[in-house]
Amino acid sequence: MTAPRVASRREQILATAATLFARHGYHGVSIAELGAAVGISGPALYRHFPGKEALLAELLVDISERLLAGGRERTEPEGGAVPEPREVLAALVDFQLAFALREPELIVVQDRDLDNLGENDRRRVRRLQRTYVEIWVDTLCRLRPGLDRERARSAAHAGFGLLNSTPHSGSHSAPDEVAPLLRAMALASFEVL
Repeated sequence: MTAPRVASRREQILATAATLFARHGYHGVSIAELGAAVGISGPALYRHFPGKEALLAELLVDISERLLAGGRERTEPEGGAVPEPREVLAALVDFQLAFALREPELIVVQDRDLDNLGENDRRRVRRLQRTYVEIWVDTLCRLRPGLDRERARSAAHAGFGLLNSTPHSGSHSAPDEVAPLLRAMALASFEVL
């Protein structure tokens, strides 16, 4: 039996920053508070990140890259056969829902603090997000031939709104209790297209 993987100091800082930024906002968390939360001095954080903005950028770029990679994995053909669009859509919903339930603090940070990134990082996050959305749009258009791409894009964003609502719901339900409901609602919402 292998021992559980221990998070690196850098990973601990990122996870703690996501939690604190979600709770207090980017501007509501000082380097000293962040350092104290991970058991080091504020200035010691500079050994891991050049500054608080770089930390925020890594959080938001990383999650955008992971979402895009996961979306691509779910749409690529297995063994040469192109997956059915309904199966791809279900896989995309499951993937987004798993992210929303596993890392709700990143949804809050993304919604509230994206504008605190420098211009280049903000553009990079937006570009990654648009590419991820287009995976959903392509899937919806395959599912409903003739569907207008703008309508499909609106539907994809509405689906994200539903799936990503978990950190804003105020619900204290366990993820395994709320996941089936959110999944069913999201899939049903795409049936009306």
